[in-house]
Amino acid sequence: MKCIKPLFAIGLFGLAAGFGLTSANAQNTHADHAAIGVHGPSPQVIRGLYLVKISGCNDCHTPGYAESGGNTPQAAWLTGSAVGFQGPWGTTYPTNLRLSMLRLSEAQWLQSARQPMRPPMPWFALRDMSDDDLRAVYAAVRFLGTAGEAAPTFVPPGQTPKGQFIDFVPHSASAVYSAK
Repeated sequence: MKCIKPLFAIGLFGLAAGFGLTSANAQNTHADHAAIGVHGPSPQVIRGLYLVKISGCNDCHTPGYAESGGNTPQAAWLTGSAVGFQGPWGTTYPTNLRLSMLRLSEAQWLQSARQPMRPPMPWFALRDMSDDDLRAVYAAVRFLGTAGEAAPTFVPPGQTPKGQFIDFVPHSASAVYSAK
Protein backbone atom coordinates (compact mmCIF):
# COMPACT_ATOMS: atom_id res chain seq x y z
CA MET A 1 0.00 0.00 0.00
CA LYS A 2 1.37 3.38 -0.95
CA CYS A 3 -0.24 6.70 -0.16
CA ILE A 4 0.29 9.45 -2.72
CA LYS A 5 0.34 12.93 -1.18
CA PRO A 6 -2.53 15.40 -1.73
CA LEU A 7 -0.29 17.83 -3.64
CA PHE A 8 0.06 15.20 -6.38
CA ALA A 9 -3.71 14.84 -6.42
CA ILE A 10 -4.09 18.53 -7.19
CA GLY A 11 -1.97 18.02 -10.31
CA LEU A 12 -4.26 15.23 -11.47
CA PHE A 13 -7.04 17.72 -12.00
CA GLY A 14 -5.16 20.14 -14.28
CA LEU A 15 -6.61 20.39 -17.76
CA ALA A 16 -4.41 19.61 -20.73
CA ALA A 17 -4.37 21.87 -23.79
CA GLY A 18 -4.72 20.82 -27.40
CA PHE A 19 -6.86 18.30 -29.24
CA GLY A 20 -6.42 15.98 -32.14
CA LEU A 21 -7.32 12.67 -33.70
CA THR A 22 -4.58 10.36 -34.87
CA SER A 23 -4.74 8.16 -37.92
CA ALA A 24 -4.05 5.17 -35.65
CA ASN A 25 -7.34 5.85 -33.87
CA ALA A 26 -9.22 5.80 -37.15
CA GLN A 27 -7.89 2.28 -37.69
CA ASN A 28 -9.09 0.95 -34.31
CA THR A 29 -11.96 -1.49 -34.06
CA HIS A 30 -14.91 0.58 -32.87
CA ALA A 31 -17.88 -0.53 -30.81
CA ASP A 32 -20.30 1.87 -32.47
CA HIS A 33 -19.77 1.62 -36.22
CA ALA A 34 -22.66 4.00 -36.86
CA ALA A 35 -20.56 6.80 -35.35
CA ILE A 36 -17.81 6.34 -37.94
CA GLY A 37 -18.24 8.37 -41.10
CA VAL A 38 -16.75 7.51 -44.47
CA HIS A 39 -13.87 9.93 -43.86
CA GLY A 40 -13.37 9.38 -40.13
CA PRO A 41 -15.32 9.92 -36.95
CA SER A 42 -18.66 11.70 -37.04
CA PRO A 43 -18.98 15.30 -35.83
CA GLN A 44 -20.72 13.94 -32.71
CA VAL A 45 -17.74 11.69 -31.91
CA ILE A 46 -15.28 14.54 -32.50
CA ARG A 47 -17.30 16.76 -30.15
CA GLY A 48 -17.44 13.96 -27.57
CA LEU A 49 -13.67 13.43 -27.70
CA TYR A 50 -13.21 17.17 -27.25
CA LEU A 51 -15.57 17.21 -24.25
CA VAL A 52 -13.77 14.22 -22.70
CA LYS A 53 -10.48 16.07 -23.07
CA ILE A 54 -11.49 19.51 -21.80
CA SER A 55 -13.82 18.39 -19.01
CA GLY A 56 -11.11 16.43 -17.21
CA CYS A 57 -12.40 12.88 -17.75
CA ASN A 58 -8.90 11.74 -18.73
CA ASP A 59 -7.35 13.30 -15.60
CA CYS A 60 -8.55 10.35 -13.52
CA HIS A 61 -9.88 7.76 -15.96
CA THR A 62 -6.70 7.59 -18.12
CA PRO A 63 -3.53 6.26 -16.45
CA GLY A 64 -0.59 8.64 -16.76
CA TYR A 65 -2.58 11.40 -18.47
CA ALA A 66 -1.87 14.18 -15.98
CA GLU A 67 1.74 13.10 -15.53
CA SER A 68 2.30 13.24 -19.31
CA GLY A 69 0.83 16.72 -19.60
CA GLY A 70 -2.11 15.34 -21.56
CA ASN A 71 0.10 13.59 -24.11
CA THR A 72 -1.36 10.12 -23.65
CA PRO A 73 -2.40 8.45 -26.92
CA GLN A 74 -6.15 8.12 -27.45
CA ALA A 75 -5.72 4.34 -27.55
CA ALA A 76 -5.16 4.52 -23.76
CA TRP A 77 -7.93 7.01 -22.95
CA LEU A 78 -10.60 6.17 -20.36
CA THR A 79 -9.28 2.71 -19.45
CA GLY A 80 -9.60 3.34 -15.69
CA SER A 81 -6.93 3.36 -13.03
CA ALA A 82 -5.63 1.13 -10.26
CA VAL A 83 -4.77 4.23 -8.19
CA GLY A 84 -7.60 4.89 -5.78
CA PHE A 85 -8.87 7.99 -4.03
CA GLN A 86 -9.33 7.52 -0.29
CA GLY A 87 -11.47 9.65 2.01
CA PRO A 88 -14.26 9.31 4.55
CA TRP A 89 -16.36 7.59 1.84
CA GLY A 90 -13.81 4.76 1.50
CA THR A 91 -11.55 4.23 -1.51
CA THR A 92 -12.89 4.73 -5.02
CA TYR A 93 -11.19 3.91 -8.31
CA PRO A 94 -11.65 5.62 -11.67
CA THR A 95 -13.79 3.25 -13.74
CA ASN A 96 -12.72 1.84 -17.07
CA LEU A 97 -15.37 3.77 -18.99
CA ARG A 98 -14.61 1.91 -22.21
CA LEU A 99 -15.79 -1.32 -20.59
CA SER A 100 -18.57 0.03 -18.36
CA MET A 101 -20.26 2.14 -21.04
CA LEU A 102 -20.51 -0.84 -23.39
CA ARG A 103 -23.05 -2.28 -20.94
CA LEU A 104 -25.21 0.86 -21.08
CA SER A 105 -27.66 2.01 -23.70
CA GLU A 106 -27.59 5.70 -24.52
CA ALA A 107 -30.76 6.20 -22.46
CA GLN A 108 -29.21 4.38 -19.48
CA TRP A 109 -26.08 6.55 -19.80
CA LEU A 110 -28.16 9.76 -19.81
CA GLN A 111 -29.91 8.62 -16.63
CA SER A 112 -26.82 7.34 -14.78
CA ALA A 113 -24.65 10.35 -15.72
CA ARG A 114 -26.89 12.63 -13.68
CA GLN A 115 -26.89 10.53 -10.50
CA PRO A 116 -24.68 11.39 -7.50
CA MET A 117 -21.43 9.40 -7.42
CA ARG A 118 -18.76 8.85 -4.79
CA PRO A 119 -15.95 11.40 -4.53
CA PRO A 120 -13.83 12.60 -6.08
CA MET A 121 -15.96 12.12 -9.22
CA PRO A 122 -17.37 15.56 -10.12
CA TRP A 123 -20.75 14.04 -11.01
CA PHE A 124 -22.33 17.49 -10.90
CA ALA A 125 -20.38 18.36 -14.08
CA LEU A 126 -22.12 15.50 -15.87
CA ARG A 127 -25.44 16.47 -14.30
CA ASP A 128 -25.10 19.96 -15.74
CA MET A 129 -24.16 18.87 -19.27
CA SER A 130 -26.84 19.06 -21.94
CA ASP A 131 -28.33 15.86 -23.32
CA ASP A 132 -26.48 16.57 -26.59
CA ASP A 133 -23.17 16.85 -24.71
CA LEU A 134 -23.78 13.59 -22.85
CA ARG A 135 -24.77 11.85 -26.10
CA ALA A 136 -21.54 13.08 -27.69
CA VAL A 137 -19.48 11.75 -24.76
CA TYR A 138 -21.29 8.42 -25.05
CA ALA A 139 -20.60 8.25 -28.79
CA ALA A 140 -16.93 9.10 -28.22
CA VAL A 141 -16.43 6.40 -25.60
CA ARG A 142 -18.14 3.85 -27.83
CA PHE A 143 -15.98 5.02 -30.74
CA LEU A 144 -12.80 4.36 -28.74
CA GLY A 145 -13.83 0.70 -28.41
CA THR A 146 -13.01 -1.92 -25.80
CA ALA A 147 -9.63 -1.69 -24.07
CA GLY A 148 -8.01 -2.35 -20.71
CA GLU A 149 -9.11 -4.17 -17.61
CA ALA A 150 -11.78 -3.38 -15.03
CA ALA A 151 -10.64 -1.03 -12.27
CA PRO A 152 -10.43 -2.36 -8.71
CA THR A 153 -13.69 -2.39 -6.78
CA PHE A 154 -14.69 0.15 -4.14
CA VAL A 155 -13.12 -0.35 -0.70
CA PRO A 156 -15.47 0.64 2.16
CA PRO A 157 -14.43 3.11 4.88
CA GLY A 158 -12.15 1.64 7.52
CA GLN A 159 -10.69 -0.98 5.17
CA THR A 160 -7.21 -0.68 3.72
CA PRO A 161 -6.85 -0.86 -0.06
CA LYS A 162 -4.25 -3.29 -1.42
CA GLY A 163 -2.67 -0.99 -4.02
CA GLN A 164 -1.76 2.66 -4.39
CA PHE A 165 -4.15 5.38 -3.39
CA ILE A 166 -4.28 9.12 -3.03
CA ASP A 167 -5.18 10.36 0.44
CA PHE A 168 -7.70 12.84 -0.87
CA VAL A 169 -8.69 14.57 2.36
CA PRO A 170 -6.18 16.70 4.32
CA HIS A 171 -5.72 15.51 7.90
CA SER A 172 -4.27 18.62 9.55
CA ALA A 173 -4.49 22.39 9.29
CA SER A 174 -0.95 22.47 7.85
CA ALA A 175 -2.14 20.37 4.90
CA VAL A 176 -4.99 22.74 3.98
CA TYR A 177 -4.21 25.25 1.25
CA SER A 178 -6.08 28.51 0.90
CA ALA A 179 -6.06 31.21 -1.75
CA LYS A 180 -4.83 34.56 -0.45
